[in-house]
Formats: sequence, C-alpha cells, structure tokens
Amino acid sequence: MAIPDYQTIMLPLLKLTADQKEHQFHDLVETLADEFKLSKEERKVLLPSGTAFLFDNRVGWARLYLVRAGLLEKKRKGFVKITQRGSQVLMQKPEKIDREFLEQYPEFVEFVRPPKRSRTSSPITKDEEVGEKTPEEAFENSYEQIRHELAQQLLTQLLNASPRFFERLVIDLLVKMGYGGSIKDAGKVVGTSGDEGIDGVIKQDQLGLDNIYVQAKKWQGAVGRPELMKFVGALKGQKANKGVFITTSKFSNDAIDYISKIDSKVILIDGEKLSELMIDNHIGVSSVAKYEIQRVDSDYFIDG
Repeated sequence: MAIPDYQTIMLPLLKLTADQKEHQFHDLVETLADEFKLSKEERKVLLPSGTAFLFDNRVGWARLYLVRAGLLEKKRKGFVKITQRGSQVLMQKPEKIDREFLEQYPEFVEFVRPPKRSRTSSPITKDEEVGEKTPEEAFENSYEQIRHELAQQLLTQLLNASPRFFERLVIDLLVKMGYGGSIKDAGKVVGTSGDEGIDGVIKQDQLGLDNIYVQAKKWQGAVGRPELMKFVGALKGQKANKGVFITTSKFSNDAIDYISKIDSKVILIDGEKLSELMIDNHIGVSSVAKYEIQRVDSDYFIDG
C-alpha cells in the first residue's frame, strides 16, 4: 500500500484516541502504520531532506491540524488526547476528515490563513490548499525542483566550458571537498595529459597519506567499459588502488557493472552527480536566499 497523505491519516488518527485517554505519539504512529499495512521499506522512506521519516512526518502534520481545529489536545510533550469536540465529530461518523472539513472551525482557519490575509477575508480556497502534501513536504519538493533545475543549468555551462576551464573546475571542487591539500598543490599534479580531460595523482588528504588517481573528461556519449578498463590499467601502472573518473556525460550500464566487480576502488562521477557536488560545495553558484524551518522547543516552556 502507498504511504497515505496527511489528510487521509486524520480520521484514523482521531479514532485511535476515541477512548478519551492520553496516547503517546510514537505509539499512534506505529499503530497507524500497521492499520495502513505499510511495509518495512515504506516505513523507512525519508523526506527529501533526510531529516525525518515521511510517514511519521505526515502523522505529525495530521496531529497538528487536529489540535489546531480543537479535536485533539496536547497537555504534555509527546502525548495527545481527544477533546469533547473531537468526540462529537466521531459521533457524526464522518466519511473523512480533511482540511476542508476542518475549515468549519474558526481557530483552524486562523491558523492556516496566510500572514497577510485580512481577518475579513473568506476562508481558504481549494486553489490555496497544499493538497496531499504537508506544507513541509511542499517546501522540500519545491527546493528539490529548484536544485534540479540549477543542476541542469550547471551541466549546460560545463558542456560549453573550455577544456582548460573544466580542468580548473575539477581542481577547485576536489580541493573544496578536502582532497589535494591546496589549489597550488593540486594544480601541480592535475591536468598533465594535454587532452580534453585531466589526469593525475592527487593527495587524498592534506597530509598526503594516500593518493588518488583522477581522470576527468568532457564527453559527448556514454562512457563505456573500454574507457574504464584503460583507467583501471592506468591505476595499476601508478601502483594505486583508488581512483575517481569524472565526466560531463553518463556511464553505460556495462561500465558500471565492470567497476562493481574489480578490486580497485573507483568512484564514478557523471555530469549529474558533478553538478550536484558543485552545488553542495558552492562551486560556480551563489546564494540568493536562505530559509530556515524551525519547530517549537517544548522543553523551553517547562516551568521549574
């Protein structure tokens, strides 16, 4: 079964509290996971940011909305209890509870109303709803889309760059990631092949305790097994067992399969991965805006 959206979770969550007892949030999550027959793999699915489990996050948002609508209450950290209003809702035996259902409660409308909306404005319209995604998911998905588009723009720039610029880019990236010691040290050993790529041995760390053989080439088609076999041969010629092959294109399935079966440790970085590493290490990009998602620190409000 697919992971349910947070609105689908609302009614089952409220029903679990129908006994009017306090329930620990963690226990509710586990019970709901069983009710929805989620597999172990589905329970391990994370948000795009990797900061929380997707299902747990959706249950958390369902709980928040029910609390804001006055159907649940939180009297202590990590626990919820049904309210009189929540019990009355269950007595009505609704087929579902979603954002539209909760808009009958003024405090909920006030909670989800955008900050600049006038108090005399009408409730939220369907077009304004987040839909199946929680606000946090919508935010993260938008971020991932922006990041993907940025990566594609970087890749276009890489394909149009000169071999000399591409050489400098790889040096900048490797040093920023902690390899090669310094730009000066890395520049001495990288870019010695004279072709449209760069080849050389670079320090694994600033102390030079080990070396890594690097080959980076601008490439049009997929890099195949023959090219990687040459690279592995070059590794053996350098008496090295660690290598990084960087390309602006992709690697064929045959090439990836070959690398997975050899003794040498070879990391393959295609154009998509290269652009992602550039973003992560702030190479060729600049910050336009920063947003920070915060949560209430419940411990701060404990008196005594």
